[in-house]
Amino acid sequence: MDVLRVILTFLSIFAIFPSNIALSGNGNASQEEIVPVVLWHGMGDSCCFPFSLGSIKKLIEEEVPGISVISLKIGKSLIADYESGFFVHPDKQVKEVCEFISNEPQFDHGYNAIGFSQGGQFLRALAQRCPQPRMKNLISLGGQHQGIFGLPNCPSLSRKTCEYFRKLLNYAAYEKWVQNLLVQATYWHDPLNEDTYRVGSSFLADINNEREINQDYIQNLKFLERFVMVKFLNDTIVQPIESQWFGFYAPGSDQDVLPLRKTRLFKEDRLGLRSVPMDFLECEGNHLQFTKEWFIENIIPYLK
Repeated sequence: MDVLRVILTFLSIFAIFPSNIALSGNGNASQEEIVPVVLWHGMGDSCCFPFSLGSIKKLIEEEVPGISVISLKIGKSLIADYESGFFVHPDKQVKEVCEFISNEPQFDHGYNAIGFSQGGQFLRALAQRCPQPRMKNLISLGGQHQGIFGLPNCPSLSRKTCEYFRKLLNYAAYEKWVQNLLVQATYWHDPLNEDTYRVGSSFLADINNEREINQDYIQNLKFLERFVMVKFLNDTIVQPIESQWFGFYAPGSDQDVLPLRKTRLFKEDRLGLRSVPMDFLECEGNHLQFTKEWFIENIIPYLK
């Protein structure tokens, strides 16, 4: 991998995440009460860069002394991890993470999970498909739980790459080869062609019980103590932004947006969400743009 690509990768991530997160903590939870927290990064990021998830890891460790923070790395290198956000099918990623946490004794008493952008729906899939060890609190920061229909400002190496992704998604999202090639195709949700979406979506339609009802998914979601969804009010990456709260466009429209409680998924209770304790949080700013003070006030309490 050439040096220019690595530099561009760092710059693209730097533009998305706040770079000045760090402060001393005053947590007082006992060691017996603290469970590990798992972080899953989003598209255009990796597990461990110091100015993105590395800074989040440090913040949590300072605010909750004694906590173990695991930032997931998919693949054997940071570059492989970065590329996984675009080119490794979510099913494969979720299976790999399930095997990892199932074989780590530190997770035996459960864990909390924080997903950033698409990491939010990947962690939800983990909760639904991998009930042991038990996920306690699922925190989704800008996750797209009803998918996306648009990619206006995708974080990638170049504008040319983003344009290529858009063309694939607009014209061939549900072709099998595109579903296997591009992660974003697996949660592309075309409200103008709902039947095509349900048949062709190889990931989102499954974890949302769009085709058939998987009772295990329903039961496993109900094990959550809290399902926390954060919506970024000025988001220019996720379309529609209401997907971050499980809302989406009305069927047949790419303008009218339905909140969760008016969607088919909720009315038919296809995921059992009526029985899942959910918190809906708002954050001013663009996609994944939050201050350390906001994170400490709104997210840290779920980890103590």
